Amino acid sequence: MDTKGIRRRGFVAGALGLLVAACEPTGVPPDANGSAPPAGTALLAVKIDNVGAARPQTGLEDADIVYAEQVEGGLSRLMAVFGSKSPDVVGPVRSARETDLELLRQFDRPTLAYSGAQSALRPLIDAAPLRAVPPPGESGGAYFRSGGKPAPHNLYLRPEKLGRPTPGTNAGAAAGFRFAAAVPAGGRPETARTVRFPSARFGFDWSAAQRRWLVSMDGNAAVTAGGTRLAAATVVVQYVDVQASRFHDKFGSTSPLTRTVGSGRAVVLRDGRAYDAQWSRPGAGGGTSFTADGQPLPFAPGQVWVVFAKK
Repeated sequence: MDTKGIRRRGFVAGALGLLVAACEPTGVPPDANGSAPPAGTALLAVKIDNVGAARPQTGLEDADIVYAEQVEGGLSRLMAVFGSKSPDVVGPVRSARETDLELLRQFDRPTLAYSGAQSALRPLIDAAPLRAVPPPGESGGAYFRSGGKPAPHNLYLRPEKLGRPTPGTNAGAAAGFRFAAAVPAGGRPETARTVRFPSARFGFDWSAAQRRWLVSMDGNAAVTAGGTRLAAATVVVQYVDVQASRFHDKFGSTSPLTRTVGSGRAVVLRDGRAYDAQWSRPGAGGGTSFTADGQPLPFAPGQVWVVFAKK
């Protein structure tokens, strides 16, 4: 575990960060004690903070999939899904949204780690086909506060205390993604792509040397807690309906609801090329397929970033 990276002092959150913080629960103990964790879990999904004060995040590099979604104030938040690897520490952990429940239906009862949720959303989480593990609950001491960042950007998770993912379980395959080392025919050369939210943006720059897309967030290079650049084998810009949900924060700001069931267009980046694609997820219980010119479009083996962009 890179404790030096975790303790790196983040800069004080700005006004937009405070807006999102209003949705978070308070009073999380430094080390909650609950029931013993299970021996294993199929997949682990963790809600990850993504304002400036939360960076650099810990453990993102080990995720099979990193989803980027829009939250209040036009800001972004991440959901990292782990299966192939399980890091020692993940975070900072933040709260769940209604968007997460539909998105996670494509996995077989995953474990969802999050810092909490507003009271009106909790019945939906309880009814969802997943194992919800906020602190303290049944987390078995999995959560702790780090002194290196200001609250609420300092809550971290020890995944081992929730049960290690089943070996060999790849979240990408579970989500319906296909993978192939061979570069698909078609596409066009592309070395850089920017995706914008109202108050956030993601950049992806192709590195021929690493054969990966180097990630930037809000104009800054995204790095691990140890200082290594975050890099994806495949990047998906998935155009979806983003609408107002029934939920609001205490300031009255509406929580966006991202719809991931249905179909639409996408741009898939792999191997320095861009492919115009179509995505399809007919029902919440199934995965998402991607096609180009009517044929399945395989992703490059490795980590996948999916950015949900508004249609």
